Amino acid sequence: MNEIGRGQKVFDVAPVSGEIRHLEGSGEVLDLLDEGAAGIIVVVRDAGATFLAPLYHDLAGVICTAGTMRSHIGIVTREFGVPCIMGCEFSRLPEHGATVELDCSGVEGIVRG
Repeated sequence: MNEIGRGQKVFDVAPVSGEIRHLEGSGEVLDLLDEGAAGIIVVVRDAGATFLAPLYHDLAGVICTAGTMRSHIGIVTREFGVPCIMGCEFSRLPEHGATVELDCSGVEGIVRG
């Protein structure tokens, strides 16, 4: 797997792998809640923490393309123990359904795909 994105990790945690889902609205969150979010790494834009509230217990990881680790979503993912990268910049946005690795074990958070 090659690096395709980089941002600010929220906390130190071992790498996780999962299927990418791009979430743009609350309808997609509800769909994922019905389908099951186990093993899913979501990509969100500038989302508030309540946007993902029904999913935190199941998600493998969160990638947010805006914000910092002090953002509400950063604070909540840390409290739930969900690996998270904030302000992620992608060199290549992974396709919906692709398998990626979210690595928060180094100085920065890295996405590989």
